[in-house]
Amino acid sequence: MKNIKNGTKSIWAGEKDYLAFGATQVPVVHSVSFGYDDMDEWYDVALGKKEGHIYGRNTNPTVQAFEDKIRILEGAEAATSFSTGMAAISNTLATFLTPGDRIVSIKDSYGGTNKIFTEFLPRQKVDVTLCDTGDHEGMEREIAKGCDIVYLETPTNPTVKITDIERMAKAGKAVGAIVVVDNTFATPINQNPLALGADLVIHSATKFLGGHADALGGSLCGSKELVEQVYHFREINGATLDPMSAYFLLRGMKTLQLRIARQNENAMKVATYLKTIDIVEDVFYPGLEDHPGHDIAKKQMNGFGGMLSFAVKGGVDTVRHLLPKLTYANRAANLGSVETIVGPARTTSHVECTPEERAAVGIAEGLIRYSAGIEDSEDLLADLEQAFQALPKHIHVQV
Repeated sequence: MKNIKNGTKSIWAGEKDYLAFGATQVPVVHSVSFGYDDMDEWYDVALGKKEGHIYGRNTNPTVQAFEDKIRILEGAEAATSFSTGMAAISNTLATFLTPGDRIVSIKDSYGGTNKIFTEFLPRQKVDVTLCDTGDHEGMEREIAKGCDIVYLETPTNPTVKITDIERMAKAGKAVGAIVVVDNTFATPINQNPLALGADLVIHSATKFLGGHADALGGSLCGSKELVEQVYHFREINGATLDPMSAYFLLRGMKTLQLRIARQNENAMKVATYLKTIDIVEDVFYPGLEDHPGHDIAKKQMNGFGGMLSFAVKGGVDTVRHLLPKLTYANRAANLGSVETIVGPARTTSHVECTPEERAAVGIAEGLIRYSAGIEDSEDLLADLEQAFQALPKHIHVQV
């Protein structure tokens, strides 16, 4: 499907081979085992010498259809899947890192990822170096010292900072490192890290890929050689994507391009509006020209994404009063859904971190993460306006 556009790929990619009985939709195959009368055929399938399935922890037809769709959208040679996005991240790192190895990453990664870097990998005697996000020269110096993995997340969660993938991939390749990019915020519609030189691309499929907040999942795309190694780790350790979730993710991905186009547009309008509000101290969105990573984002992204964040004066007190007043926004820890979702970083992306740890990476207690949905933008802006106007007078006095 090389010359096919992403909107068509989102609908048709990876499905034809899995249709049965004249159905136009991929079936949900719940069977945990697959039988064979021919013992030699069974053996060949078990060893991967022949196409087929033997046990649900390893592979499943519905799950494989999901893997094929994300593989094609990312322009990858191979893909595998996981029960969650964090399973995709942890399984990938565990596959390639052993005691004595070194990983270079950024300070602003998602809170769960950051915990792996600061808590779990050091226990396994893996050397972790976290660089200031956006300090490309500093990161290049650290990579040049030698490392086994360069791990990027761009845009970051929740501060939407940008890292130059092509530049860091070149630095990583120079020392023989595997370059991994978490592409959850951008999606393959807005950004394709493999085309920019990355070796592996990760998604929390729970978010924008599924888009309806009803299925957990994760994915990994890249070369067959690397993906097969992670698949082997996953099949033994068991973080398997279940077929019902795979079906929901497949169904959600059919509208991926349509949703992302609307979310890109809504996020830009919301970010622009928030810049006009006095009580808003700062707005973080790579589509804004004054965003530090705007030029890089413009170079490597097709759209700036549906995620933004903003800091309010008055901190937590303002957050407590503001968010409950929003009518068209779920106050929840998810993101990337058709509905707008809001929440402070202290209870969403970085709930695992202490206030001191959040402050160390520039996450204020009054930072609000805003995941733009596909509602009419006029309604989202009006909803924000009435919420700001309804803030108690003492909030305005304090700030």
